[in-house]
Amino acid sequence: MLDLYFSPGSCALASHIALEEAGADYRAHRIDFAANEQQSLAFLKVNPKGRVPALATPMGILTESPAMLVYIAQTHPAAGLAPMDDAFAFARLQAVMSYLCSTLHVAHAHRQRGRRWADDDAALEAMRRKVPQSVGDAFAYLEDHAFEGPFVMGASYTVADPYLFTMARWMEGDGVDPARFPKIRAHREAMRARPAVRAALRAEGLAE
Repeated sequence: MLDLYFSPGSCALASHIALEEAGADYRAHRIDFAANEQQSLAFLKVNPKGRVPALATPMGILTESPAMLVYIAQTHPAAGLAPMDDAFAFARLQAVMSYLCSTLHVAHAHRQRGRRWADDDAALEAMRRKVPQSVGDAFAYLEDHAFEGPFVMGASYTVADPYLFTMARWMEGDGVDPARFPKIRAHREAMRARPAVRAALRAEGLAE
């Protein structure tokens, strides 16, 4: 049994979808950010970072979406969520997910989480103003250089797909027009039709 800790609509949605796609035996635990539950003593014992997602496994607790997604794929090989038998393709998959984590997500976080990097109000406002450009630039790179289509890695669905979908849901809030990225927009619409995606969205109380 796996235990996923999530906040609705956060990057934890990617792992939530992957667990559904894998047919995993898991429980989902909502962490209420409005009540600052992520800083509670109980949750800090799960993840001292005070963030979601976290995945409790029989071997211990994992954090960070790329690690969790790879773990889900590797422990549920029948679901075919990663190219395990091709070292180069598997590395490319991890490269895309690393970019989503280290570049796109960080650019997005400058809109609401700027105090991770600065305290000055002028600096915080400058970061917020930059978000449409920095997030848009990250999606432009993905559209033009990393997205193969119809799925991220080409013909095969992988754990990179729920990860991209999760971040593509944030476009409008970040001031980015999805019409600029027709391949990613089409991917987002196709993902919404998948049963596993619908199940995860329902479980998190998210309307699509």
